[in-house]
Amino acid sequence: MMKAILSQLLADFHERKLPALTPRRAALPHLPGKATAVIGMRRTGKTWFCFQRMEELLAQGVRSDQLLYLNFEDDRLLDFGVRDFQTVLDVFYSRFPNNRDADCFFFFDEIQRIPQWESFVRRLLDSERVQIVLTGSSSTLLSTEIASSLRGRAVSTEIFPFSFIEFLQFHKIFEKVPASFSSRTCSLLRKALGDYVKTGGFPEVQNLDPGMRTEMLQGYIDAVLLKDVVERHKISAVLPLKHLLRHVLNAPGMLFSVNKFHHTLQSMGIASAKNSLYEYVEYLTDAYLLFKVPLHTRSERQRQVVPPKLYAIDTGLLQAMTFRHSPNAGPLLETLVYLHLRRAGYHLEFVRTADGYEVDFLARHPISGEIKLLQVCYDLRPDKVLDRELRALNRAKHELRVEDATVVTWDDETTLPDGNEVIPAWKILLR
Repeated sequence: MMKAILSQLLADFHERKLPALTPRRAALPHLPGKATAVIGMRRTGKTWFCFQRMEELLAQGVRSDQLLYLNFEDDRLLDFGVRDFQTVLDVFYSRFPNNRDADCFFFFDEIQRIPQWESFVRRLLDSERVQIVLTGSSSTLLSTEIASSLRGRAVSTEIFPFSFIEFLQFHKIFEKVPASFSSRTCSLLRKALGDYVKTGGFPEVQNLDPGMRTEMLQGYIDAVLLKDVVERHKISAVLPLKHLLRHVLNAPGMLFSVNKFHHTLQSMGIASAKNSLYEYVEYLTDAYLLFKVPLHTRSERQRQVVPPKLYAIDTGLLQAMTFRHSPNAGPLLETLVYLHLRRAGYHLEFVRTADGYEVDFLARHPISGEIKLLQVCYDLRPDKVLDRELRALNRAKHELRVEDATVVTWDDETTLPDGNEVIPAWKILLR
């Protein structure tokens, strides 16, 4: 039975055309003898990123019959077990026997659903001429399962919702990053940034009306909570988890203290252990729904005492899950900047100076070694706002000996007498 199902799935894949794609600005690394893991939250476009890689291979002269794609969340594979992996090879090589002597490319979507998948992947890497691409919705696929089960035999790439540049390309506002900024170009970018903040970057919601978009994004949240958190970690007390997520989404970029939130739940008559709340935060970050930004410090004790800041994966999700007469523009802008830096591979911390001033981001790039400070402020008016933000930035520059410092605003742009740059968000998101 499973052999017939797999034969049908392979035949369907090889007969249909790959869909039209918006190219994603992410690399798919490959090292001989290692699998490549594509990870990220559900619905961010991991599967389509695999299709993009397939198109690149076909353009390089690889034959379509050298490609194999299986989505293990297909309902026809609900009864698939570890013993059926060998059937995949039998079906593939019986259809294309010449591929035994050719390099082939296997794409396995949501493979973490199958217990003991890692044994099969290791065997493939050792015995067949294949490059393997795996996808998964939980970062556990990277941090635990691949790191331990594949014993260092995997590299990874992260897929996020559309970046601002990808948003511009999807909506055909600009095909390439503008080389110069005329008045018309700046106007288009300002308008596009406002739309990007409201819509977010999830590919499926881009052309939906606001009501349908909100409903679909709320569905994404429900799917992550149910499949990647509640079911995966066997959580029985769901109400505290939902309250925690709602609390964070209503205050993105704020310090999140488990102790304070625990008191809040108690005042509402909701029972939950503190340790469970700590675990919930970890589960939500594993699922790529939330991200933690810790305090910059050399003291491990201080790092554990000072709560981290929490950011959501998408401003569209924030808009869909919060109920305000007018959006709080500052946290949304700060979320955009965080996600831009995160996509670019920076390691991020927030800074608290010796006299208590805060800078939003200390960004360190692990490969280039670049270090920079960024302060995010929607509007620098009145003057006291500018003075406050610059005071924090300059104190941090002095204490950390970092020269590269930037203030990111919605639309202001200038170079200040102290050398700090003020850059509009629509411009920094194009870098």
